[in-house]
Amino acid sequence: MKKINRRTFLQQAGLVTAALAAGMYDQVAARPSSGTAAGSLPSAATDDITSENGRFTAALRDHGRALTNPGMGWTMHFYSNILSNYGSQLEPSDTLDDFPGLSTVYLRVPWAFLEPEEGKFVWELLDTPAQRWIDKGKYVAFRVSATESWLYHATPKWVFDAGATGYDVEGHYLEPDYEDPVFIEKVENFLRAMAERYDRNPHVAFVDVGHFGMWGEGHTVMSTPKHGRSWGLETQKKHIDLYCKHFKNTQLCISDDFAGHDAPGSRFPITDYAFSRGVTIRDDSILVQPPPHSWYHSEMAQLFWPTLPVILEHEHYGGSKERGSWDKNLLVKSVEDYHASFMSIHWWPRILLEENRDAIDRINRRIGYRLQVSGISWPESVKMGEPLEIRSAWSNAGVAPCYRGGHPCFTLKDDKGGIVSALVVDDFDLRSLPVCEAGKTEERQIVSTFRIAPRYADKAGTFFRACKPGVYDLYVSAGMRDGTPVYELPYDGNDGRRRYKLGRITVSE
Repeated sequence: MKKINRRTFLQQAGLVTAALAAGMYDQVAARPSSGTAAGSLPSAATDDITSENGRFTAALRDHGRALTNPGMGWTMHFYSNILSNYGSQLEPSDTLDDFPGLSTVYLRVPWAFLEPEEGKFVWELLDTPAQRWIDKGKYVAFRVSATESWLYHATPKWVFDAGATGYDVEGHYLEPDYEDPVFIEKVENFLRAMAERYDRNPHVAFVDVGHFGMWGEGHTVMSTPKHGRSWGLETQKKHIDLYCKHFKNTQLCISDDFAGHDAPGSRFPITDYAFSRGVTIRDDSILVQPPPHSWYHSEMAQLFWPTLPVILEHEHYGGSKERGSWDKNLLVKSVEDYHASFMSIHWWPRILLEENRDAIDRINRRIGYRLQVSGISWPESVKMGEPLEIRSAWSNAGVAPCYRGGHPCFTLKDDKGGIVSALVVDDFDLRSLPVCEAGKTEERQIVSTFRIAPRYADKAGTFFRACKPGVYDLYVSAGMRDGTPVYELPYDGNDGRRRYKLGRITVSE
């Protein structure tokens, strides 16, 4: 086996000239690895390349930084019920790009703010902040509540004027009767309109079932029990069914408090029902109370996480500190215990980041999924039409599966950045990668055989084919079955489209 210095490897492969290799290599290597302009030269994903028996082998090492991928990451509470919390101090151009792993803007608002008059909607309240993050290739999530402790009419007044009944709670707020047929009818009309707008939107990460309970959390311990009124399982199921009826293509979730805000246990009738409908859970109660009551429902999450993403929301950071409930290490532990895919930013975001950067960095190396390809081997040269064997070792270093799944892809590019050949591993789904404890991974060895077809000639003898003989760059990516990259991988060498450069391969007639 011959270990190849990367400068020598690039020069021998024709990737750089001798002069560049001798005197300008450091300038090329110093270029940023993300957001590389099309046609420019990204640095490779590894310096560790060996050559033996006519094959190159690249050993890739995780860079340890945060990844921004679909279905996982930090969710920023732009609106946290009260509209001034916590995006109000951000400039319109500020999408918190400095907060590592932030993937989703979370918008939680009272129903009355979105439908102040029946059938007349103020979607701009949601769409404006959402578009700021969507423009950056990120996502949005929603909760619409019907009861707020700080707002008398979280359910629009016109709903009660139409005949819905409710309960006045000490003059502070009016809580609806969650079984009232008028209330149910108006909720369904709203959900129908909301789903028509957002259900098939690929930028929506999840939607909470929010029209039941205080703050949409599914509990009423602060309110209607004072009137001798309690709500049973069938009422909760009815609200889940309303959301499922209209949001057929969006991940829905309920708060763990549907089962009781402090009820320990792993299985509850309402969470079993939610799971049966494909509705996941979010725990809204992390670090509200000091240890040993930092959370109650990590056992509940064990039913969900193998197939559905679990969402965590920590207490308002300032309030948690005041009560002596905040603990960075426990925040990290909650991600492990729940196998969480999402964690909230529930405070002024840069204060949270500044005071908890070490914990945030630790969480980012584990939250959700983290697809790794530790080693890839390919032939130094191959003839068109003959077998091309690529061997790769894949693993998942995160706490949760890659629920959407996907496929590895190997792409050949010419020296102008043009795609010459896309080779997709159809028979391996990245969703199948097992989840392991921190510091451990279980690799799946994949041997993939492709054929880069020769050029074809028409009756006039004119050749046509995207691929022709030459020396090409080889990239690895993970994403759709057609070769479209979807997932960020933890390596340098990104071409700006989530393909990661490995090295060179010669294709001959």
